[in-house]
Amino acid sequence: MNQHQSATQVTAAASPALVATGPRRGAILLAFAVLCLSFMLNAMDRQVFYPLLPEIRKEFGFTLEESGFLATGFTLGLAVAGFLAGFVVDRYSRKVVVIASILVYSAGTFAIPLSAGLVDMSVYRIISGVGEGVQATALFAIAGSLFFRRRAFASGFIGVAFGAGVFIGPLVGVPFAMQLHTWKAPFFLFAALGLLMVVVIAVTVPRTLTSVDKNAYSISQVTVNYDHVPANPYNRNAILFGLAAVVGGLAFYGFMGLYPTFLREELGFAPGEATIAISMAGLGAMLAVLAGWLGDILSQKWLLMIAFVLVAVVGWLMYAVVTEPLGQYCLAFLMGALASGALFPNLATAMQRSVRPAHIGRGQGLFMLMYYVAAAFSGLLFASSVSQWGWSAAGIWQLSVLPLGAALILFFVDTRTMIGGARTASRTGSASS
Repeated sequence: MNQHQSATQVTAAASPALVATGPRRGAILLAFAVLCLSFMLNAMDRQVFYPLLPEIRKEFGFTLEESGFLATGFTLGLAVAGFLAGFVVDRYSRKVVVIASILVYSAGTFAIPLSAGLVDMSVYRIISGVGEGVQATALFAIAGSLFFRRRAFASGFIGVAFGAGVFIGPLVGVPFAMQLHTWKAPFFLFAALGLLMVVVIAVTVPRTLTSVDKNAYSISQVTVNYDHVPANPYNRNAILFGLAAVVGGLAFYGFMGLYPTFLREELGFAPGEATIAISMAGLGAMLAVLAGWLGDILSQKWLLMIAFVLVAVVGWLMYAVVTEPLGQYCLAFLMGALASGALFPNLATAMQRSVRPAHIGRGQGLFMLMYYVAAAFSGLLFASSVSQWGWSAAGIWQLSVLPLGAALILFFVDTRTMIGGARTASRTGSASS
């Protein structure tokens, strides 16, 4: 920002993937694809824990509540680290941050099979969550900076990578564990793949691509005034989207953490059937790119409200109505498409649009904190509800009633004070994005 610009004006680069040509464009797309691939590995790494939880629970004698906390408690580390990482990624090389984060979560993954009991396994899970939180914050900040005008669409590709990992992880990890006759084997495998990914990123991702300087690859620019966006990154809209993120974390991770246990212990599904069902949720999550595209062209406020209402309907059908495998496969696909594919990228980018560009990292960090603190206790909350009321009532409360409350909260969002809102500031210069 030069001395002739006001404090609320920034020079936003056009999307480099759209304006660059030739080798530069290819390098940019390759680097972004590699970063998305690293997030897919992250999802595979974490996802394999859920379908193996019945075996882990049997070996260690964990209660349902203890199992629920283990399933989702790792996101406590993800939440705190993600929030603090928001300040880091606004200041330092995001490539270095991503590499460091992969090393951390790979170390946590490697240690999980070495656990002696509940306490140290919880610590190792939280360590893996710390690495994931830093990585996710950095990746969404990279997408938000590089693809400034199409941030939800770009973030959707990160969501696709996550969904692919959720889909592939159980299909690779569970058979690998069965073949070697131990639930521990997949964790060693994914930890080793994490180290390999560090090498790939070091070689293929230019440091300049992930610089905090949004103009690093700029060809055409546009000067935008953001006076209509509150100067405080923790403003009304950010808080409202954050409260909705709390519900999103409670719903999706409450579902993911204990869904295989529900299918096997309540509905009597075979291990293979439960694996297919949880993988279908990952397949649905791959619709994130479509949801992100819609988030760029439609009102994210109303898109999110509709998505929460649909989550409520699917949750009711899943836990109170449908008992057959085929029906559960379809509902798991829809839950993944809505709770992960639609809610996650649009909540994250709506949070970014609620703050000025200089605060993208902090906006993303706030989202990570509120979403993943809720997610950390979602499994324990769900398990406690099951112990008191049974699976059906617990599922309806956490996956139907709470999402309807989130839809109501979002009604009070003021889109006029968001980037791209009704009072969009005047622009000068030209832009090709």
